[in-house]
Amino acid sequence: MKFIDEARIEVHAGKGGDGAATFRREKYIRYGGPNGGDGGRGGSVWARADRNVNTLIDYRFARIHRAENGARGMGSDCNGAAGDDVELVMPVGTLIRDEETGDLVADLAKDGERALLARGGQGGLGNVHFKSSINRAPRQFTRGEAGESRRLALELRVLADVGLLGMPNAGKSSFIRAVSSARPKVADYPFTTLNPSLGVVRVGDAAFVVADIPGLIEGAAEGAGLGHQFLRHLARTRLLLHLVDLADEQPAQSARAIAAELRKYDEALHRKPRWLLFNKADAVEEAAARAEKTVRALRWKRPWFVISALTGEGCDHVAKAIAKELARK
Repeated sequence: MKFIDEARIEVHAGKGGDGAATFRREKYIRYGGPNGGDGGRGGSVWARADRNVNTLIDYRFARIHRAENGARGMGSDCNGAAGDDVELVMPVGTLIRDEETGDLVADLAKDGERALLARGGQGGLGNVHFKSSINRAPRQFTRGEAGESRRLALELRVLADVGLLGMPNAGKSSFIRAVSSARPKVADYPFTTLNPSLGVVRVGDAAFVVADIPGLIEGAAEGAGLGHQFLRHLARTRLLLHLVDLADEQPAQSARAIAAELRKYDEALHRKPRWLLFNKADAVEEAAARAEKTVRALRWKRPWFVISALTGEGCDHVAKAIAKELARK
């Protein structure tokens, strides 16, 4: 299934029903009093997070969603029926923004969480509400209110504990295959990964989710390549693993380029805990010495590891360190 993580929709809540202006009419009662009921409330549009839904693809094809109007009030003090609500089921991790103002309407971060997208209009009042000592036969009533209408932008952010980042072909997909049961596409050319994929890593009784984010390029923060679409998926992760290709001619320069893109995109993202994984130790001679040289060039003070995602060398050690760090946090 294709990973669809953006969509735009329109939501229209139902109009409230009009109040009624009716009078009691019974045999032997010539001048009955007012008995017009109120109009029903218009239906509202809601969003609900469901962990069994993992894509926004349905909203690419069904863009307009309308709730039911409330029914008009009736005689004999009968109120009109309320319009039915509409509930839109979305993946956990969906951000909903007002397209016109850019304001955040809802952040569906938990399974079952609901958010009101458009409120239905209130029903109008029947003439029974306007009866008084000097107006015993009121013909006044009020009309129902219009329901809210909005244009919304939906954005799905991958929910993961750990996010992988690095240059194209740095070995992120190979790493996630090495430590989890996920099987992302792996090939020896840039941009093999075009959609984020998730892998669950189990270490003893602990488990955490790793997101394989497509490779970044310089200019990603300004939207070059697919930068904006993928950088945002790192926002909710608790730890970043920055894979550096040891076979690269200038690994320190490549690492600095990725760090610069993080800072340009979001300073908070740049400050997020980040570890370096020097990959492809199987492909270079004296891999540890080359990694140490790069660490010195970067003046790196955080944890770093030398691994081979292809052979699995060092990957278990990294997984255990991550599990320990997440448990500590």
